[in-house]
Amino acid sequence: MSDAQSLSAGKSAPWLTIIGLGEEGVAGLGDEAKRWIAAASKVFGGARHLELAGSLIHGERHAWLSPFERSMEAVVALRGTPVVVLASGDPFFFGVGVTLARDIDPTEMRVLPAPSSFSLAASRLGWALQDVVTVSLHGRAIDLIRPHLQPGSRVLALTSDEQGPATLAALLAGSGFGQSKLTVLEALGGAHERVTAQIASEFALSAVNPLNICAVEVVAGEGARVLPLAKGLDDGLFEHDGQITKREIRALTLSALAPRRGELLWDIGAGSGSIGIEWMLSDPAMKAIAVEGSAERVERIRRNAANFGVPGLSVVQGTAPAALNGLPAPDAIFIGGGGSEDGVMDAALAALKPGGRLVANAVTTQMEAVLLDHHARLGGSLIRIDIARASPVGAMTGWRPAMPVTQWSWAKPEFQEETA
Repeated sequence: MSDAQSLSAGKSAPWLTIIGLGEEGVAGLGDEAKRWIAAASKVFGGARHLELAGSLIHGERHAWLSPFERSMEAVVALRGTPVVVLASGDPFFFGVGVTLARDIDPTEMRVLPAPSSFSLAASRLGWALQDVVTVSLHGRAIDLIRPHLQPGSRVLALTSDEQGPATLAALLAGSGFGQSKLTVLEALGGAHERVTAQIASEFALSAVNPLNICAVEVVAGEGARVLPLAKGLDDGLFEHDGQITKREIRALTLSALAPRRGELLWDIGAGSGSIGIEWMLSDPAMKAIAVEGSAERVERIRRNAANFGVPGLSVVQGTAPAALNGLPAPDAIFIGGGGSEDGVMDAALAALKPGGRLVANAVTTQMEAVLLDHHARLGGSLIRIDIARASPVGAMTGWRPAMPVTQWSWAKPEFQEETA
């Protein structure tokens, strides 16, 4: 039986073969990968991939379309037909395999990966990959690297193009990490492989290959913007106009919100965006929507999100409850401003997913009355937070109390009792 026939011999046989390619092309492929490419009636991949494997391809060639989703739909539509998809390195490490797996069951796939660019880079540098931070900046905001800039850490960052290393070097220098060692590894595994190390602040590499990965050995200079890993980041790290949940209150609020991986937060009356930003810093899979009525603050939230390395924070300009219409249901809600307005609390409670958490802070008596009423009717936890800070009193030092904060925390029941 031929390879093509065996592909379609039964329902259990995979019809889609995803093959990882290195820069060495067919020379780096095993015999099995070569057979599946030759047997495929249709082969998808980037123009570079199709050229690298050109000598083996006998079926129709399909270069990736723009937008990329069109090609994904084309592959799915060929279910049952012998199809090969060519990918770079490991298709399931920031690769096309991840995208295909959203619509195709793993039992329908045969995957033959090659070493990822991260693995190749670690091997060239002699770095223990399990101890290295890996981040893909390919087609994504370069700000995503900011949370990983911890003194002494090692970071491997995949870039989008030949401009990526210079852009990264500028970010490092501008954030106080200019003395970091930046190694650019180009076209790994191919005939044009090149590895060049420079200090970020002195970066001057030219004619960079578009296929590159950057290795950063992080050195923090004086005043470097290091983002601590604990909750309750210094207020001074945020750009704000005074409308910010202060550091100590923010730490307690995030503890009450109890972030869990992959969850969505609504931050209603977001101010500077500090709660949503720290929520997203908990894990790369976290999502948050900041709702803010002021156009000036909306732009400030966006700047803060970029500077904290969470550019994916969604910002909605508008006033609750109207601004909440049509938003995806949240796993958690924080109300820090505007909660005493008519309909805001009711809309938030209704939108919250079963089992979700709501935390609301009050500094005014009007908002406090709202929280006391809801606590009396729905239960939950009610605490009062009083904080005093030491400050000069003439030639001495005394305590100046901040405005007390009343905080109500509530978890929505998983199952609502039916009423007759």
